[in-house]
Amino acid sequence: MGMMQEFKEFAVKGNVVDLAVAVIIGGAFGKIVDSVVQDLIMPLIGKVLGGLDFANYYLPLNNQAANLTLAEAKKAGAVFAYGNFLTILLNFLILAFIIFQMVRLMNKAKGPAPAAEAPATPEEVLLLREIRDNLKK
Repeated sequence: MGMMQEFKEFAVKGNVVDLAVAVIIGGAFGKIVDSVVQDLIMPLIGKVLGGLDFANYYLPLNNQAANLTLAEAKKAGAVFAYGNFLTILLNFLILAFIIFQMVRLMNKAKGPAPAAEAPATPEEVLLLREIRDNLKK
């Protein structure tokens, strides 16, 4: 079998297609959550905390001036951008919580797992048991 035929069989399997769809939807959903965090949540948190902009919180590591924006400070040298990290961490926590809730709902929708049936006893074992029982008589 040629490599192209093997690849075609692999690519059209249900799991590969499902994974591709999940990655595309996950990427789009990640952008939505990123926008919610950066455009809605962090500005509100900044307003509550007195007009702070977390995206521009950093510690200069290369003797940059403290009044620069994060982008300007990065151009001037290394920075410890903890405000940007906090924003991305909040983004991750929200995304992880939403995925947890989705999995939880899917598990509830599936219902309890069906009880596994006991495997059928092989015919040889049944015959041996019958012989044993007959010998006991």
